Formats: sequence, C-alpha cells, structure tokens
Amino acid sequence: MRRLPPLLRRAWFSLNQGFRQRIAPLGITPDQFTILRWLAESDVEGLTQSDLTQHMASDPNTITATVRRMEGAGLLQRTPHETDRRAKRVTILPEGRRVFLEAQALALELQKTVLSPLSRAESALFLELLERVANSCSDASSRGKGTPRGEPGM
Repeated sequence: MRRLPPLLRRAWFSLNQGFRQRIAPLGITPDQFTILRWLAESDVEGLTQSDLTQHMASDPNTITATVRRMEGAGLLQRTPHETDRRAKRVTILPEGRRVFLEAQALALELQKTVLSPLSRAESALFLELLERVANSCSDASSRGKGTPRGEPGM
C-alpha cells in the first residue's frame, strides 16, 4: 500500500541529500541556497529576517544564525531597516549572487535528472499535482492544530 508521508519523506530526504552533495563545493547548504534564492528573487531592497523566517517556515533563531554565517562568508549583508529599528534588512551581495547562480544550475540539473523517468507532460502534471498536495498539506496544518502527531491513518 502506498502512503503519502513515507513517500514524501523518502523523496525529500533523497532530493535534499543529492542537492547537498552537489552544492557542497560551493560552500553552502540547501537552506543557505534557499535564502539566496529568496533574496535573488526579491526586489532590490531585500527582505527582512522576519520575511525570511516566514518564507522558510523556520524559527527566527535558526534564520539569524544562518544569515550571520552567510554574512561572514560575504554572501549577503544586513543593514538596519529604514523604519523598524528592531528589524534588519538582508540583501544579496555580488558573491552571493554568483554562488546562487552556480547552485541554481545544479538544482535545475538535479530536477531534470529526478524527473527524467517522466515524459515532459507527466513532469508538468506531476509538479502541478504536487503543488496542489503541498497547498492542501499547508491548509490542513493550519486547520489541524491540536490533532494527534504522526501519520494520521496513513
């Protein structure tokens, strides 16, 4: 019997490990790549650390530590927010953009490899269906606060 949680977990773990191995020579982790992607795709003003926390579905302490390491590596910079004294605005630096573009090429190559058993039409349909399932999972998570942990009935 096929069950959603173990299949998603196995797919995510394998995909994450494969990507981690490919980008290791660039000196970044998958989470750091994701931060660089959000910054590269944002407007020129950058994002706040709070924005990154929400986009990454992570906790503020983890994002702060990761951003601090990335700033030390010269990939991004934090500056005081222009209107909120408590906030920091994060922007990507040229070195961060260079690393992001190299990692993005590796990510696209990996995606192509992973989806290679499917036809082009099947790949498009799979990604569309997966997006709907991901949205449904997110909705269920929002509504299901207080439900039992684990793999509910699956």
